[in-house]
Amino acid sequence: MLRVVVADDSVLLREGLVRVLIEAGVDVVGAFGDADSMLAQREALHPDLIVLDVRMPPTYRDEGVRAAIRAREAQPEVGILLLSQYVEVAYAQELLSSGRGGVGYLLKDRVASLAQLQDAVERIAAGGTVLDPEVVAQLLGRRHDPLATLTPREHEVMSLMAEGRTNAAIAQALVIGTGAVEKNVTSIFQKLGLDDSGTDHRRVLAVLAWLQR
Repeated sequence: MLRVVVADDSVLLREGLVRVLIEAGVDVVGAFGDADSMLAQREALHPDLIVLDVRMPPTYRDEGVRAAIRAREAQPEVGILLLSQYVEVAYAQELLSSGRGGVGYLLKDRVASLAQLQDAVERIAAGGTVLDPEVVAQLLGRRHDPLATLTPREHEVMSLMAEGRTNAAIAQALVIGTGAVEKNVTSIFQKLGLDDSGTDHRRVLAVLAWLQR
């Protein structure tokens, strides 16, 4: 069973999230009101995934992101899901900057169902990347002409890739065949110079390269 730790300074939100996660079939092994307490217990709890608010005590600025980075330094395989009331573009970029998968950034008000949260948790725990569409939109909006060589279809595929969609899910969303999606993804990788090294998470690296041009 997936072991999850939750950190959120709001008691109501924290306890509500714990109950929802338990209903989603995961083992919530710890719940904390601040990032430091979570980090102090993380090693003993050894979670598979950590769910954190971005802003927590004492400064209510970036404690959640800092804690996520520290947790990953100590336990590189742990999944990270940031939940926030707002789109914090700089923090999203910082979380993604390692190029590894197993990360997510969702807006609390836009998590509309238990199934949506369960899907996000499972995808992140499996090494995927899950980003709220609004987070993706604001990340892209900060860059001028990210990749002029992308075709309109590749742009659509790239946006859905950035949300953490699989090729099959992209095909369903765009009403095209999976083979067509694979060709577009391959073309995107080639345009970004991302060769298949067998180790790098190319989908994450493609999104990062697109955002950082």
